[in-house]
Amino acid sequence: MTVADRLVSIGAGTRQLLSSLGYAARLFARLILLVGRVFMRPSLLIQQMYFLGNLSLVIIAVSGLFVGFVLGLQGYYTLSRYGSSSALGVLVALSLVRELGPVVTALLFAGRAGTSLTAEIGLMKAGEQIAAMEMMAVDPVVRVLAPRFWAGVIVMPLLAAVFSAVGIMGGYVVGVVMIGVDAGQFWSQMQSGVDVFKDVGNGVIKSVVFGLAVTFVALLQGWRSQPTPEGVSRATTRTVVIASLAVLALDFVLTAMMFST
Repeated sequence: MTVADRLVSIGAGTRQLLSSLGYAARLFARLILLVGRVFMRPSLLIQQMYFLGNLSLVIIAVSGLFVGFVLGLQGYYTLSRYGSSSALGVLVALSLVRELGPVVTALLFAGRAGTSLTAEIGLMKAGEQIAAMEMMAVDPVVRVLAPRFWAGVIVMPLLAAVFSAVGIMGGYVVGVVMIGVDAGQFWSQMQSGVDVFKDVGNGVIKSVVFGLAVTFVALLQGWRSQPTPEGVSRATTRTVVIASLAVLALDFVLTAMMFST
């Protein structure tokens, strides 16, 4: 391959990348602007909230419980070295509401709900349901994508709150019930050490941003997938990979912005 051929290949790849980014940006902006029309038809939104939120509740709650168990054990073993086992409550709470709650919930959401969204949209394309809507003058972005997008944005903070709450209870069970940390110190240290706006509020902001990212990636991959079984399977795999990497990268950026001062 000559130098000219390599330059042509690099230019074609760059052009395709910029085209894909531009298409994704236009679609994202349109989904944001459709928020009013989505809430004018609440039945579609509620249906998708049930599918994305309620059906993900079990895995979120169970995962939060075991994460709380681990935090209780590891936190106690670490703090007891320095005679600070009474601070176990604030350690568990801050770890969950600041980081583990939003991040782990988003990763689980990408694996459970995100893949379902991608496969559903991809199969609708393969079955020509999207084309049928367009033939009937029904905008599939308004009817199919927008309700799913905003449902994912709404349920993500709720799922993250459930994860954090169940995780704190798991840390309480291990630290207080099993190990014997004083219950009064556990809760009082947590109440004095966790700030509602700085800690809990920033965790909610993180979960909203993660909900935007994960849901949009899932819908975009399904929308752009090839209408074949292989295309749908590859799009589903890309959803998990891209959404997980996006969550971790956004977590670093948001943490640097929120807690740097």
